[in-house]
Amino acid sequence: MAATIGVQLHVQDRHVVLDNGFLQVTLSNPDGIVTGIRFGGLDNLLEVLNQESNRGIKGTSFEVITETEDQVEVSFTRTWDPSLQGKQVPLNIDKRFIMLRGSSGFYSYAIYNHPKDWPAFSLAETRIAFKLRKDKFHYMVASDNRQRYMPLPDDRIPPRGQPLAYPEAVQLVNPVEAELKGEVDDKYQYSCDNKDNKVHGWICTDPPVGFWQITPSDEFRSGGPVKQNLTSHVGPTTLAMFISAHYSGEDLVPKIGDGEEWEKVFGPVFMYFNTTPVDASEDPKASLWEDAKAQMMVEVLSWPYTFPASEDYQKPDQRGYATGRLLVQDRFVSDDYIYASGAYVGLAAPGDVGSWQRECKKYQFWTKADEDGFFSINNVLTGDYNLYAWVPGFVGDYRCDATVSITSGCYVDMGDLVFEPPRNGPTLWEIGVPDRSASEFYVPDPNPKYINKLLVNHPEKFRQYGLWRDMVNYTLMPTWFTRWS
Repeated sequence: MAATIGVQLHVQDRHVVLDNGFLQVTLSNPDGIVTGIRFGGLDNLLEVLNQESNRGIKGTSFEVITETEDQVEVSFTRTWDPSLQGKQVPLNIDKRFIMLRGSSGFYSYAIYNHPKDWPAFSLAETRIAFKLRKDKFHYMVASDNRQRYMPLPDDRIPPRGQPLAYPEAVQLVNPVEAELKGEVDDKYQYSCDNKDNKVHGWICTDPPVGFWQITPSDEFRSGGPVKQNLTSHVGPTTLAMFISAHYSGEDLVPKIGDGEEWEKVFGPVFMYFNTTPVDASEDPKASLWEDAKAQMMVEVLSWPYTFPASEDYQKPDQRGYATGRLLVQDRFVSDDYIYASGAYVGLAAPGDVGSWQRECKKYQFWTKADEDGFFSINNVLTGDYNLYAWVPGFVGDYRCDATVSITSGCYVDMGDLVFEPPRNGPTLWEIGVPDRSASEFYVPDPNPKYINKLLVNHPEKFRQYGLWRDMVNYTLMPTWFTRWS
């Protein structure tokens, strides 16, 4: 019956309520802060003890953009006041929220705008963050093999928790749940490559309810496909990261110059909620997670969306495509061209070879080449780009010198492109495989006094970085070399 109910919008003096029969979302007016999410028998999924004064960027103006039975889109804007120069970031910010008929979730995106006559600023981080009820959401899922019951936020605070080398890493010395005693909690243990960071979240088991953050595209994220970003962590907190300096520092902080015109659309991302019958025979946590992954695929296949109302968000027919084939020419490996199988190929802002890794002002679009080196980069925003690539197994980065101009509806065939890895001669010896991964390197077991039990005998042991006794030293033994001529 709920699926037949149209979307309803209720505007009050201090709050705006979106309701489609599946869920009800309350936002402060005109701040545009999500203060309540009613779903699955819970009056509010969010932590009510978190003060509204500590909830992020506040709007100063509210506007209804779209209001039909099929869709409601609302806008909360903040226009920069020059009298606040030095106290407030010189940005116009438009936060949007969308609810669709029959949808078990809502979408959010934002448009950041810096006119050309405004002063300079740096944007160290921007994201969407939700803090959930700590009395309900105890089980966190970052991936198939990283999910567990998590500590409470109280466990991280002395005397229950003891900070280690940096404040994010805390040893649980007297947690509420005794079985967690001695473990180390660190939000960086749950980070993820952009390319893999599509869905994560939290589960309440009584009643069984899932709270999921789904990001269907990486185009608006900084740093490219292998940039690590945070996901969910103790709070309970779930994040949609757009720009961050994590794992990189100042290189990935956008610096908008004095008089520089800049605009970027972040999102939309989807906040998805699901539930399962209490008497289900299977593990409700597994059922909720599998359903969340299925919904993630629905969102990915629906990208780019057709329903956002902002003209700044380009729809499918406004975007373009680029295709081609990447070959490798390495005469020390083969006299023939080598297919760039599994190569990562992307369009990013024009720059030097490898500059995409530090690019954080504009958009990036990436794909993987097939076994014959053919690639197709779809749904690219209009603009000028360079094509970049790297090929697993070969040192170096590729950049096509020609500028790739994408216009609405265009189809750019780039033909055969040839990457020549940098060499001074034949390979004498090497440690590891040049694939932007350290998966083949030895990672020692952590000190038993400092562990995360989830990561013991885990394929990603490196996530317990710093918890082993000594640093790793590699020794090249004289008996390991092979004579060649």
